[in-house]
Amino acid sequence: MNEKIKIAISPVIQLGGSLFTPNQLVKIGNSVGTDAKVEMTTFKQLYAEVTSEQREAIKEELEGIGLEVNPAGFVTKSLIACNFCKGAEEAGLETAKTLNKAIAGIETPAPLKIGYAGCALGTSEPLIKDIGVVKMRDKFDIYVGGESKGLKTSFAKLLRSEITEDQLICAVTGIIDFYKEQAKGKEKFSKFVKRISLEQLQQIAEESIEGR
Repeated sequence: MNEKIKIAISPVIQLGGSLFTPNQLVKIGNSVGTDAKVEMTTFKQLYAEVTSEQREAIKEELEGIGLEVNPAGFVTKSLIACNFCKGAEEAGLETAKTLNKAIAGIETPAPLKIGYAGCALGTSEPLIKDIGVVKMRDKFDIYVGGESKGLKTSFAKLLRSEITEDQLICAVTGIIDFYKEQAKGKEKFSKFVKRISLEQLQQIAEESIEGR
């Protein structure tokens, strides 16, 4: 008997935000089947329940029409990006795509949400994500430790400011690697930041940038 598993389906990062075409939605329905359970998540992914035997074939079909398919569950979610209302170049669309490619689907101790905003308007709400990235003119600021759930919602704290794209990718992936190595069990990232301290994470980010 084939085990039921969940896959995470998302549109590519693009101007206008998280946009599915009608053809893509039809293809998703046809691929997963009429009996499948499909859930709209709060982090702009569709979770679809499929059999383990179907997984690779469905992944290939959906990626063939321009969708992204990643693991569901305890992984880094695909980048939660803004709508790039300032335009592709000014808001850093290509940087967001590069960052998404570097982080999406990495196994982590607890689900990890990373937000990206192309300007200080922050329409993707990066400061209530585990890791938030905000483009400020031609540089980037990184925030860590945001928490959106529960009665004690908290904003992420500034980790690094005014870094380049190359430094950004190194810093974020370095932080994720450190979290994977040092988390206690299924420790949430916001709790991890409080336990480890912002100062130590700043050091890890700096070491990751210097070692790139």
